[in-house]
Amino acid sequence: MNRKSFFMALITIIIWGSTFAAIRASLLGGYEAGHLVLVRYLIASLLFFLYALSRKKRFRLPDKQDIWKILALGWIGISVYHIGVTFGVQTIPAGTAGMLIGSAPIFTAIIAVLVLKERLTGLGWAGLAVGFTGILLISVGSAGPSVSLAGGAIFVLAAAVATSVFFVFQKPLLAKYGAIELTAYFTWAGTLPFFIFLPGLAGTLQQAAPEAHLAALYVGIFPAGLAYATWAIALSSGNASSVSSMMYLEPAIAIIVAWLWLGEWPETLSLAGGVIAMAGVVIVAALGRTKSGHDLQAAD
Repeated sequence: MNRKSFFMALITIIIWGSTFAAIRASLLGGYEAGHLVLVRYLIASLLFFLYALSRKKRFRLPDKQDIWKILALGWIGISVYHIGVTFGVQTIPAGTAGMLIGSAPIFTAIIAVLVLKERLTGLGWAGLAVGFTGILLISVGSAGPSVSLAGGAIFVLAAAVATSVFFVFQKPLLAKYGAIELTAYFTWAGTLPFFIFLPGLAGTLQQAAPEAHLAALYVGIFPAGLAYATWAIALSSGNASSVSSMMYLEPAIAIIVAWLWLGEWPETLSLAGGVIAMAGVVIVAALGRTKSGHDLQAAD
């Protein structure tokens, strides 16, 4: 990764790592899962709408042939992902959800190799394996032996697969549209299915605690708005597999934030897993990439 991609991806992962605790805080404070998803994306959609108005001479509408691609990716990367995470966090700890989402770079790397013809060296694949080992240790340390592919865990794993598809297949569109433009399109497209959660929203807003409203505002502005824009910038200027490997940091950040915010104390094994996951990121980002024909053509 170049320096710009690295720092944009790092900013994104720090913000996204805090999302799980913020979602859980909103749910514990009185929000229903569906209402929280709708509120946060109404906020994010409004922010991007105001941005588009401020730059109306430079903010382009998508070409007709790209509309269905944008809609499909918005539904997968925004709608499916956030329904999976929000409903999943109802029944599993924030740190465990972060660990499960941290598995996304494995799916992303495989899809990028098959679809974008990107290549990883042997060290690159070893780095993915090291990172996933760290994620497994985080899982055991944060949730104990009760972790299973049931209930909330299945929702969050579905979200991890959805976000992997989203990260890889948006990259060709980033060559055509600006990163923030494209993020706005995806946000608006992904918000549409959330209107199925509109019934009962007024009652939830009235009875939720002030802290829950603040957490909902936070996840609407930062993870749903700003972080998707910085991630798109990172992907537009870097290799999809290497940039996405930064997600190995997300479980460690999620556990630390959950500890500080919700009082979930990270076990020693969880902290060890975080260090191993970070080592996997370094291996993939620094030593794991080789140039493919697709990369060389993109560089031209």
